[in-house]
Amino acid sequence: MSPEHLVELLRGGEGLTVEFKRAREALNRDIYETICAFLNQRGGTLVLGAADDGRVTGIAPEALAQMRKDLANTLHNSQKINPPMPLVPEQVELDGQTLLVLSVPESSQVHSCNGRIFSRNEDGDFDISGHGQLLAELYLRKQVGYSENRIFPYIRLDDLRGDLIERVRHNVRLQRSGHPWAELDDLELLKSARLYQRD
Repeated sequence: MSPEHLVELLRGGEGLTVEFKRAREALNRDIYETICAFLNQRGGTLVLGAADDGRVTGIAPEALAQMRKDLANTLHNSQKINPPMPLVPEQVELDGQTLLVLSVPESSQVHSCNGRIFSRNEDGDFDISGHGQLLAELYLRKQVGYSENRIFPYIRLDDLRGDLIERVRHNVRLQRSGHPWAELDDLELLKSARLYQRD
């Protein structure tokens, strides 16, 4: 993200798809609830090193490496975020301060944080674990909205676009060299992503 885009985001304030956290010395405990809520709703941008009013507070230089490490480890931990969602924060310099920006996509799955399911509205994150109607609506929206949640019993590998599968391979190589998907053939990659299964 460019510094100019970040300035616009900070000026626009918090909302359904934007959240700011001070996180000067360490990660706030509720950061993962926000990530979970973004995954379950429309996705969003989490800015670490900014006050609620959008003022830049920055991250302490000595805390930066540990915060990045904690984020990576926790987002891979299914006991914290389930299913895990590996995301990489982007470091942005603004007004002489360092901020971390985490772009969280809307997920095709329902995610939980510490065994609780969170959603999001304009006022922030809220726990919907005990609300049957809200949970049912969330699961239904995910099931209807994403083709990977539907079963297509007669589709064959040659019905799919090979260029898109190759683009996935290319993107995972950029994110992490040596990623296992880089060496798998198309069918094995789809199996690994749980997009191809046998009933």
